[in-house]
Amino acid sequence: MNIRVLGCHGSDVILDAHSSARCCRSSGFLFNDHLLIDAGTAASTLSLEAQRKIHHVLVSHIHLDHIKELPALADNLLGTGEATITVLSTSTILDGLKQHVFNDHIFPNFFELPKGRNPILVESALQPGESTRIAEFDIIPIEVNHTVPTVGFIIQDDTAACLYSGDTYQTEKIWKIAATTPNLKAVLIETSFPDEMSELALASKHLTPSLLAQEYKKIGRPDLPLYIYHIKPTFRDQIVAQLNQLKIPTLSVLEEGQELTL
Repeated sequence: MNIRVLGCHGSDVILDAHSSARCCRSSGFLFNDHLLIDAGTAASTLSLEAQRKIHHVLVSHIHLDHIKELPALADNLLGTGEATITVLSTSTILDGLKQHVFNDHIFPNFFELPKGRNPILVESALQPGESTRIAEFDIIPIEVNHTVPTVGFIIQDDTAACLYSGDTYQTEKIWKIAATTPNLKAVLIETSFPDEMSELALASKHLTPSLLAQEYKKIGRPDLPLYIYHIKPTFRDQIVAQLNQLKIPTLSVLEEGQELTL
């Protein structure tokens, strides 16, 4: 299982630090070149050839930083023949995506366009807690604790599994399922705000470093590689310093352009 980090921050900005610029991009993770987990970053970082290899997109929720480049991805497939992308999530999240984004007001409805041909986007509803086969992957969506309907995912192939938390506050079910998942090789967990902003984290349903440590313990696998994403760029140094203070030896903060092999 290969995971390419297209974007791993909670928003988009270029940070200038120590005479070198850091480009922070919203969440987007490409699995084996054809399965995209969230589309906060996709079209702006991939060549057209690479975009045309994407056949499935998993959407954790409809907040803009997780879906904002899905319209561009769809638009870039126009005129390429019968190319389609299957967009997968729970029915509630898919309905929200069509109602608020692909509604012919914010953006053309590519779930119906082009007329008279196969549409660019095809929806496929997933049932929380149930496994669905997508190409070489088995995908289990699991509801988590955020301000809008949101799911994390267990993504598993024949040799490895990983957990993608989605945006979440303190939650239970996803960690219980992760703890019993065979071949779990990695966990991708959001951490958005520093500990000093715990009230905002509660209101917006995100994790801080201290809350992350509590959630990670629920898996019961202190040896498990732990990858942090969705850091708000303006608080990056503060959050990273607090993550380092946790003294979790398996913890790494993800970077744009990084590739993981499980």
